[in-house]
Amino acid sequence: MTLLLVPVLFIAGAMTVRRANMEFEHWRSVDRAAMFIGRVTMMLVVLLTSVMLYEVFLRYVLERPTLWANELSLWLAGFVFLMAGLYAMQQRSHIRIFLLYDVCPRWVQRLFDCITTVLIVMFAFFLVYGSYKQVFENKLYKWETFGTAFDPPIPATLQPLVLIMISLVAVQAVLNLISDWNAEPEIHDDTPDEDEIQALKRAVGQD
Repeated sequence: MTLLLVPVLFIAGAMTVRRANMEFEHWRSVDRAAMFIGRVTMMLVVLLTSVMLYEVFLRYVLERPTLWANELSLWLAGFVFLMAGLYAMQQRSHIRIFLLYDVCPRWVQRLFDCITTVLIVMFAFFLVYGSYKQVFENKLYKWETFGTAFDPPIPATLQPLVLIMISLVAVQAVLNLISDWNAEPEIHDDTPDEDEIQALKRAVGQD
């Protein structure tokens, strides 16, 4: 019953997600899944921080460390790391080298974007194709655990999530390519972006 609620909650969250002031402006309805996963990732960061603070308090103040906090932190950090990649792709916030890109005409920039997207899709395809059986049959189906006292199912959950998230990143890369195809070229320089500064001020309530 609990597993049946996951897709329902995901659809409800994706349909109701709203863009924050500092986020990428030109988003579409197809970006809702990535936006909602980004929101879940942000909440997981809060949960991860709370677990770590709780463990620090018990270990160094009460001198009663837990058996589960460290491994739960690793587990949550794995989810955050993997899920944040999709959100970063949707926000176009991955590190990019613009030295050559900016001086090229728009048609060459589109060619670079196509090559990048094809490489991402190829990487995702071969990663899933090469490890699908091992991950889903040996890890998930057999519910492999961490082998410790707390024994969380880190291999059984994170390894399938790697394949799921890299597939979603590839899909999002294609969506970005389509969405940005007719966009005006963006010029990158060292001067402060006043629009971005104002957006940050509005986000923190300083306008």
